[in-house]
Amino acid sequence: MYPYSWEDIQTVGPIYCILCYISGMPPPKIPYLSRHYFIILSNISLMKNSRRAFLKKSSMALAGATLFSADLFAAINTPELLGVQLYSIREDMKKDPLGSLKKVAEIGYKNVEHANYIDRKFYGYGAKEFRKILDDLGLKMPSGHTVMRKDHWDETKNDFTDAWKWTVEDAAILGQQIVISPSLEQAQRKTYDDLKRFMDVFNKSGELCKKSGMRFGYHNHAFEFSEKLNDQTIFDIILQNTDPKLVAQQLDVGNMYNAGAKALDVMKKYPDRFESMHVKDEIKSTEGHEPYESTILGAGVIPVKEIIDLGRKSGTKHFIVEQESYQGKTPMESIAQDFKIMKKWGY
Repeated sequence: MYPYSWEDIQTVGPIYCILCYISGMPPPKIPYLSRHYFIILSNISLMKNSRRAFLKKSSMALAGATLFSADLFAAINTPELLGVQLYSIREDMKKDPLGSLKKVAEIGYKNVEHANYIDRKFYGYGAKEFRKILDDLGLKMPSGHTVMRKDHWDETKNDFTDAWKWTVEDAAILGQQIVISPSLEQAQRKTYDDLKRFMDVFNKSGELCKKSGMRFGYHNHAFEFSEKLNDQTIFDIILQNTDPKLVAQQLDVGNMYNAGAKALDVMKKYPDRFESMHVKDEIKSTEGHEPYESTILGAGVIPVKEIIDLGRKSGTKHFIVEQESYQGKTPMESIAQDFKIMKKWGY
């Protein structure tokens, strides 16, 4: 009934494809959109002379449009963004949050992701105050990291504690799209049943976030790929027991490398599951407790460009740069160089 591919719809939009169908035109490529639009209008105008043909085409197009779910339209219309995880400049943010954010904006970043929410404050500022700071600098915060602990869920009441409800409430004030837990406490993953039960809490957190127009999310480290329960990796258990409509996955393409996992393999195993991505490169570590450490994009062993290009094709919308080690450069110099590389790569 509706002879256009997903690629067509992503290229020109669902409504445009419907107009194409009514007019009898194939969907165009981007460089020819304006010329194509006038041809469509001309065809539709001619079709009006044949009332039966026009009504038939229009009704069939409308029927085709109803096949698209609200989630599909939302996925199409969600803009792609480039941001930076503020943990990359954690010491700068401790010393001078305002000055550091100003430098981030001057580099060219438009989006930041927080890694500091303590006692209802972001880097020492209440949610409304921090939102104003970001607004004044032309910055947005589409996501942020706050670990959802076991004590955030009250099993006796079958409900979240106030502490987690406040986390979601304050995230909404900041304008976040995703509330991300960047780890799992050991107590939540002692046994397969423990972890599976907590995945139900993940889904419930997704329902809570949905009430404020957001989604809950999870961000991996390395243990999700190195630890197993019932012969399944923790990562597989998480992906197979969370509802994608409620729980977004933020794939950290660098962290997993320390467990021997590779992002391209994971993305092919779970296509279309990674709405957000931590963009990293890795080199062998000269110090620290892990074999690899992060470095400037393109300078390490990870095929970063190939990974983010696959992400772009399979639904990744948030590309968040994170660099935690600097090899003699300052953190601010590092994220500035990473920004230039991402722009060179077309992001």
